[in-house]
Order: sequence, then structure tokens, then C-alpha cells
Amino acid sequence: MKRILSIVLMIVLSISLLVACTSEPATETEEPTTPDTGEGTETTSGTITKLGLGHIVSIAKSKDKGTDANGNPVNPLAQADVMIAAVGFDADGKVVSVYIDSAQTKVAFDENMQLTSDVNAEVPTKRDLGTDYGMGKVSPIGKEWFEQMDALQEWMVGKTVEEIVSMETTKRDDEHPTVPNVPELTSSVTMDVGEYLKIVEEAWNNAIDVTGAEKVGLGVKTSIAKSVSAGTDANGNPVNAQAQVDTIISATALDADGKVAGTIIDTAQVVIPFDADGKVAIDKTVELKTKNELKEDYGMGKVSPIKKEWYEQAQALAEWMKGKTLDEIKAMKLEEGKPAEEDLVSSVTIHVDDYLAVVEEAINNAK
Repeated sequence: MKRILSIVLMIVLSISLLVACTSEPATETEEPTTPDTGEGTETTSGTITKLGLGHIVSIAKSKDKGTDANGNPVNPLAQADVMIAAVGFDADGKVVSVYIDSAQTKVAFDENMQLTSDVNAEVPTKRDLGTDYGMGKVSPIGKEWFEQMDALQEWMVGKTVEEIVSMETTKRDDEHPTVPNVPELTSSVTMDVGEYLKIVEEAWNNAIDVTGAEKVGLGVKTSIAKSVSAGTDANGNPVNAQAQVDTIISATALDADGKVAGTIIDTAQVVIPFDADGKVAIDKTVELKTKNELKEDYGMGKVSPIKKEWYEQAQALAEWMKGKTLDEIKAMKLEEGKPAEEDLVSSVTIHVDDYLAVVEEAINNAK
């Protein structure tokens, strides 16, 4: 009897082991018993699929030579305000990264229409100025421009452009018709934001596709070196005073390895002429266009040795930068400031030093 029981036990044990061995691999390929919540895609959420650059260029605050309300003399002043936004959007059109800055550039003349501004000086943006901009001293909440802008940018992240431009605002006075009136911002942003909302919308409307981008940066460089005083030319003909503000900008997206996933380069070349009486000689209310917006109207194709417009050359330069690190971009071969790279000699003949500089700045401040 004991022998029979032993045999039965051995058979049962063998069957149990066989079942265990044959069923183990099946657990590796089983479908989950709970519904897929989509949490597995969390690591890719926030990935930037579009890069946009938005801007507004205004000379509305330029001043004629004249007198003020008290009869005091007012010297002529050229002022170019270039507001810029570099924005990264995800596949759902939501803001992942946004960087906004403003180049408020003033070119001053005396009563004889001679330049009093240092045309060789570096021109800082509002972010560059930091606390030196001075908004904190007059702000009802004691916050500087860059602090208020940081708060506005943080509010934008995770929202679509439609949600952003639909922000509830209130008019504080004629100078501040669009002040945020949302709980998250009432204690952190009291400046007017109307134009900043517009440039983010423009960034979305003009956005380019990028792959694998994780962060976005903005680079800005402004020069007034080509401004001139009133005088005479080589032939003795009169020359009126003229301010020229060149603001070079780049929105650049980087991947996780720090390589350029995409970049947009543009220039706002703002020319503000004065007549012999010191009056601004163009319509101050017209919004001016950048070189990318002017396209063929800029006119470089007519004089270019390769017959390409400025925007075409800028796009070729941007395309060359894709997939490269900052060090690789800075290592570009140049001859007298022009690309000597085999990939670019037939497509880019403009000087690129300033464009490399703004892309470098964009890479360094990307977030």
C-alpha cells in the first residue's frame, strides 16, 4: 500500500512541476489586466514639435525736435521697440517653453541733429538690464520687468495659444489697456501684456516643425552703428540725420544632447530718418517688417552673387546648424566673416558673425 501511495505522490509532483514550467513563459507576454491609462507616454510629454519666433517692431515713441508743454526745447529721439518671443509647442499645440524679451533702443540727437548716443556701445535688452531697467521703483507691486515677464511666461506654459490670447484683462489707464485680470497673475504682473500675447500668437502661426526638441532659447543682438548725424556727403550735398537700429534675433530649439533641433534667424533693420527740421520723416504708426517678412522686397537677390534673397540664405544657414552642437557651429570655417564650408558656399554669401552670436546666446539661455 505504501508503495502505491509513493507512486501516486510522484505522479502528482511531476504533473505540478510540468504545469509550472510550461506556464511561466506565458506570463511575460500577457496583456495587462487593467485598462491602459496612457501613463506610459509620460516620458515624452512636453516634447517640443514646433518652434516659433514672434515679434512686433514699433517706432511709435520716436520724437520730433520741438518744445514741450512748458516751452522747453525737446531734442529729436529715435526709438525702436522690438518685442520678441521664442516659443516651443508640443503636438497638442500647448506651450512647453517660452522666452520673451524686448529691445528698447533709443538713438538721441542734439539740437543740431548730431548724434549724442554712442553708436559703438552694446545695446542691452530689458532682460539684459535686469534691475537697471527700473520698473521695480514705479511698479505698484515692486517687481522688475524681467520678474513680471517670468511670471507671465510661467502662466503660459501648458496652455494653447487660444487660451493665452483669451486671457481676461483689464484697462488700468491709457498706457495700460491690457493688464492681466486672472487670479494667478494679479499679484505678479501689472504691466501691459497685449503685445506680448500677440507675439506668442505670431510665433504659433509661423512655427516650423522640429524633431526631438526639449528646450528653447532666444538670442538678441542690437546695433546702432549705422546711424548718422546731419551733415554733407563727399560731394557737398546735405545729408539729413538718420537712426538705424539693427536687431538680430534667433529662436533656437535643442534636443536632449544639446544639438540644434531647429533654429529661426531674423533681423529687424529699423531705419528712422529725420528731415532738415528734425521731424521724423516716416509714418510712426506703421508696424515695420523684418527681413524674413520682407522676403523679395528686401532686394538682396538683385545684388547677390548667388541671386538668393536674405531670407533664403538665413534659412540655408539655419538648416546647416541642425543636428550640430554649439562647438560644432562655432567651428564653422569663415573667410572674412562669410561661410567657407563646402555645404554653404553656394547658398550663403552674407556675413554670418552676428547670426552665429545670437544662436550661441539662444543655446546658452535655452530652457
